[in-house]
Amino acid sequence: MPVLQLTTTSEAGTARIGAALAAHLVVGDVLVLSGDLGAGKTTFVRALARALDVADPVTSPTFTLLQTYEGRVRVHHLDAYRLEDPEEAAVLDLPLLLEDHAVVVVEWGEKISGLLPPGRLTLTITLSQAERPDARSLRFDGAGPRWQAAWPGLQASLC
Repeated sequence: MPVLQLTTTSEAGTARIGAALAAHLVVGDVLVLSGDLGAGKTTFVRALARALDVADPVTSPTFTLLQTYEGRVRVHHLDAYRLEDPEEAAVLDLPLLLEDHAVVVVEWGEKISGLLPPGRLTLTITLSQAERPDARSLRFDGAGPRWQAAWPGLQASLC
């Protein structure tokens, strides 16, 4: 499984990586975001969505669980933070979302990992404040043939 580790030192740096990743996403891709609370997951999604020509403001779906945005590619933005049990995700109708010719982005996706397809890209964002107060560590893990094939181009554009 390919792995890529990056560090940003600002919110703008995290956003730049989100925008760069958008160029590699295609309909059917699933991106799982995990990591520290307040590390920049929604900032990352906001930049990614903007790069996919989403005009609407992108907000955290922590309380609504799901936001759908139309752009060059439809984006389903889920947040599993408040889910106590993976069975609670049934209200999201994940099978339908995963088949909806969209990119699916799941914050706190580790909470519903067993419900998501194994072929996905996982991004873990952690605070690495020992380096700088605003530093973030971003670790990309690609799984499945889709990400094996896309990895060289993804790595070249993100590094």
